[in-house]
Amino acid sequence: MSFFEKQFRLKESGTNVKTEFVAGLTTFFTMAYIIFVNPSILGQTGIPKGGVYVATILAAVIGTLVMGLFANVPYAQAPGMGLNAFFTFTVCFGLGYNWQQALAMVFICGIINILITVTQVRKSIIKAIPETLQLAISGGIGLFIAYIGFKDAGFLKFTSEAKPGAPLTILGENADSATVVAGGANVVPALVNFTSPVAQLALIGLVITVVLMLLKVKSAILIGILSSTIIGIPMHVTTLSTATPYKISDISQTAFALDFAGLFSEPGKIAVVLVTILAFSLSDTFDTIGTFIGTGRKSGIFDDKDEAELFAGKGFRSKMDKALFADATATSIGALLGTSNTTTYVESAAGIGAGGRTGLTSVFTAILFAICLVFAPVAGIIPGAATAPALIVVGVLMMGSFAKIKWENFDEALAAFFTAVVMPFSYSISNGIAVGFIFYVIMKICKGKAREVHPILYVVTCLFVLNFIIGALMKL
Repeated sequence: MSFFEKQFRLKESGTNVKTEFVAGLTTFFTMAYIIFVNPSILGQTGIPKGGVYVATILAAVIGTLVMGLFANVPYAQAPGMGLNAFFTFTVCFGLGYNWQQALAMVFICGIINILITVTQVRKSIIKAIPETLQLAISGGIGLFIAYIGFKDAGFLKFTSEAKPGAPLTILGENADSATVVAGGANVVPALVNFTSPVAQLALIGLVITVVLMLLKVKSAILIGILSSTIIGIPMHVTTLSTATPYKISDISQTAFALDFAGLFSEPGKIAVVLVTILAFSLSDTFDTIGTFIGTGRKSGIFDDKDEAELFAGKGFRSKMDKALFADATATSIGALLGTSNTTTYVESAAGIGAGGRTGLTSVFTAILFAICLVFAPVAGIIPGAATAPALIVVGVLMMGSFAKIKWENFDEALAAFFTAVVMPFSYSISNGIAVGFIFYVIMKICKGKAREVHPILYVVTCLFVLNFIIGALMKL
């Protein structure tokens, strides 16, 4: 028996080393953008970008290796988009904390996540989620992934219906120039006219990937990414020169820079600190749970046997238990290195769509991230236009769960609908789950079936409502 077979049980999962390697490459290419985007977002707080660059890679390597070797599942971890924006624009800019204090909050969030995992709270939350919402989460993540793909492909443009003379700020092409713009009904999405080389390349890549999928060509998603990257060279979308001025020693600028003393130095602000940590934890926890439910069960990574072990077993017997623990530890490790919440990436679905079924996929992804410590262009060469079609196709593959929802029954369709659509509309898995929970509880209470709701669901729903209220008050 080979080492790979003994460690990852490939035959049992119906896969092999080649398939896992292709899946690892696919996952890496679809999420490697974080190496360059994370320093741009967090760097606005004053934290050294070189330190964040190295911390981002190390957090991804360590977190993904733990996921692969300990949990034996094909999920990759890295500092999360959305969570890094919350770190920068809400915690540092909005609340006035410095980056060292914000890192301390992230570390505490990770410890909380470890505690609720070890004490089986996360397991109980998963058990409390009704099947209808689990199906909606899976399909909603498919829509969310597809929306990310459409956005990265440059297929969408946003126009303003504001009155003449009303201010309109345009989103920049990179995180340094990106700002929140006019919202609500004043901004309307539409398809672009495809004059942009980026949109043209993404469209070519989408056609290639779809044709290969229809012909059932193995590694169709990876072939689509690589072929699009090559085609993008003469189109000047693929850039071969992506050198970075950062070096490995830059990690000394951010590692172990957490400021706990300063964070709790003012007694009057302790409540704000605790609420902010709660917001970090809620978002991180439900992004992860949603990703596991949405991608793991449909693909068979978390099968019925694993689910039975999850709810009946003690300790870390099931793969889901181990995966939740791996995700929880990654957040605190990332904070110690100097980056915002490290979390399980929904883009892992691209690797799963390419056939990844075991932790070997994660190991290959981690190795590719590690290579970027020395050879940054490995990640930078692949343009977003080349990976966007992969995300769109994966979104298609995840739509099947919607068929199992009884849409003709308004009671069941209500919460499922809001769960599914709020994810892409708000660009957040946890927001979709939150709104779904709220409408599910309202429906049960109005129907006189309040006792059918699991007590944990009431608690979590109240926390979500509280989080929304506090978030609104902070912006007044």
